[in-house]
Amino acid sequence: MNIKRFHAPTAREALAKARMAFGDGTLILSNRPTPNGVEVVATAEESLSALDEPTQVATPPRSAGRLEAATIEERPARNPVHQDTEQLAMSTLSFQDYVRERMLRRRHDALGESDLSDAGRQAQPSEPTPAPRPASAPVQRHNPLKSAPNAAASRVRREPAAAAPATSLAGQKNLMHELQAMKDLIEDRFNTLSWLGQARQNPIQSNLMLKLIRGGYSPALARTILERLPDDLNAAESVRWLMEVLERNLKTDAAMLPLYEQGGTYALVGSTGVGKTTTTAKLAALCARIHGPASVGLITLDTYRVGAHEQLRSYGRMLGIVAHLAHDQAALQDLLGLLSSKKMVLIDTTGVAPRDPRRRDMLDVLDLPEVNRLLVLNAGSHGDTLEDTLVAFKTSGTQQAILTKVDEAVKLGPAVDALIRHQLLLRGVTNGQRVPEDWETADAHALVATSMRSPARSAFDPKASELNFFFSHSPEQPRERGLVDA
Repeated sequence: MNIKRFHAPTAREALAKARMAFGDGTLILSNRPTPNGVEVVATAEESLSALDEPTQVATPPRSAGRLEAATIEERPARNPVHQDTEQLAMSTLSFQDYVRERMLRRRHDALGESDLSDAGRQAQPSEPTPAPRPASAPVQRHNPLKSAPNAAASRVRREPAAAAPATSLAGQKNLMHELQAMKDLIEDRFNTLSWLGQARQNPIQSNLMLKLIRGGYSPALARTILERLPDDLNAAESVRWLMEVLERNLKTDAAMLPLYEQGGTYALVGSTGVGKTTTTAKLAALCARIHGPASVGLITLDTYRVGAHEQLRSYGRMLGIVAHLAHDQAALQDLLGLLSSKKMVLIDTTGVAPRDPRRRDMLDVLDLPEVNRLLVLNAGSHGDTLEDTLVAFKTSGTQQAILTKVDEAVKLGPAVDALIRHQLLLRGVTNGQRVPEDWETADAHALVATSMRSPARSAFDPKASELNFFFSHSPEQPRERGLVDA
């Protein structure tokens, strides 16, 4: 048997030398790396004909141990890689097919198809041992990578390939979702660490942050504002800069006529107990003082609360104004047509909770083109309560609000924070129950200054060392970006 060794710096050059020596029928027996490159052992296909001749001779008896070893060798291996390497020697073309098949298997395993591939391999029947061939017959080598043993095995192999597009698409979606979640988590952690590191390096920024949090402002708004704090300001200048930013972003009607002088049709809406009826009476009294009682019209939609109509009617009698009751939208339209000549028409509505099913019905009654809504907010409410109310009563276009019960609020920070974040136009402030004396125009400077005054220490005030907890798990909300005019 003519077997030769070929040495070359690379495997490609060694294979080329072997093919030059034996032609297209070159068989690669082995290859291994050497200190100088690669060593390839090859022979020609014709040399295998001499190996088939001894198969005609009777096989001498073998011992039990050798027989068991031969049986183990003839048993097909479970690992497809070992099974491929134990087959007959490959030609150069077979070696390329083998590499291509292995790359396809690895790709299927990466896409989660290893189970299907294992099922396909288990369904393939083991190949019988080939019968001895005559010496004169040409050698027919079997390439296990090119054809399947039978139709059933081919069908099993094609099934994973058919299911590959759908499975791979689902796997890619899951992978992209996990990568996006990991990206968001990493960005959140890096932003938090960057902010905390900057706050430690800048004690003025850290003190202002603590002051805002103690005043009732949300961490999201406080962080958005202080990220724009100039570095060249001292402590006093930083406080003035912060108050100017808050005043500039709190929208009021300071450049407009007061609500009771401007006139129009307004419906006061909001949660239960925020002071809608009392505020309606204050606006009616202020308008009647300037333009006379005949210039004011009063309508109430509150048919749920006991005595609600009588309360507004009592205020009307004190002012010389008749209060009307509307049960539905048709009655409201008739009354608005009757009072169309009035300077100001005020509609008192039923107080409903933000998640009350009646809220939608009440807002639908007010869905008229000439009716403007005034959202009444309790200044003493918690920040989350104000947020829930603003989201529930949000309308399209310019949103107007009235801040009530300022005298009862321990901290004005939550109310000012909510007005800034939702960009509401503040039309007035009430600070008591007297009609109409306890009404004030909306003054941004006074509200911000009151909110920044340090109230008495309470158990709800954080310490400087606890600021980390406000940012460790609170990703920045997208709507806060670009909101503050610094």
